[in-house]
Amino acid sequence: MIVITGATGNLGQHVIASLLKSVPAASIIAAVRNPAKAGNLAAQGVQVRQADYNDGASLDAAFKGATKILLISSSEVGQRAQQHQNVIDAAKRAGVALLAYTSVLRADTSPLGLAAEHVITEAAIRASGLPYTFLRNGWYLENHTEHLAPVLEHGVVLGAAQDGRFSSAARLDYAAAAAAVLTADKPQAIYELAGDQGFTLAEYAAEVARQSGKPIVYKDLPQADFKAALVGVGVPEGFADLLADSDAGAAKGGLEDHGKQLSALIGRPTTSLLDAVKAALAK
Repeated sequence: MIVITGATGNLGQHVIASLLKSVPAASIIAAVRNPAKAGNLAAQGVQVRQADYNDGASLDAAFKGATKILLISSSEVGQRAQQHQNVIDAAKRAGVALLAYTSVLRADTSPLGLAAEHVITEAAIRASGLPYTFLRNGWYLENHTEHLAPVLEHGVVLGAAQDGRFSSAARLDYAAAAAAVLTADKPQAIYELAGDQGFTLAEYAAEVARQSGKPIVYKDLPQADFKAALVGVGVPEGFADLLADSDAGAAKGGLEDHGKQLSALIGRPTTSLLDAVKAALAK
């Protein structure tokens, strides 16, 4: 039995869709906070079980019979270390043969503040004694392309990444990698996962301009000013700080990678910026 935590999230749903290509639905457990939101998974024959990262008893019930677990990192920045520890403890009680975890690219040396809780979680998993795999995911293409409306309206991409490169890949790519690891006999302990081709935010703006036919430019801001601009358009302060810090980390090379472990793991090239922008503009 393979358990996917956070299974109704953007990544989790893609992981299950990838698994269903080779794994019987009845052998997949979708561990979700609100089962009412998992009707589409249940309709496909996937087992849906209630699980809350803050509730150890619910995790024990969700992990019953599990052989492998994918811990998709919590979205609650600042609370994740303890939430992940709860999952690790429950996985150990379940005696699983593999605990896979979605971490961040080069977590142990990353300049991103976002990496801190991932480093804590990786250490906790190692200390648990469980067999593990760290899926150190780079930036998601959707982090850029899901917010095209204001870019097209105002003709500007704002950021604080200078000429730092983003080796971004699509959620579908990272999900396929997770499915490959969960169905492998002997996966590696660590995978550094990122897109095949990196790009700067100026190159991203140019690609949006080319495909949309509208003038789009990249405006680089100091980190504090970028955070303030995000807060000014309604982004919560904590999340705005995370985004601005991540851009600053990208300027230091924190989101660039040339290893191509992701495309090797999934057996195909990763989604290109061209295709990601094309898909976003078609929506």
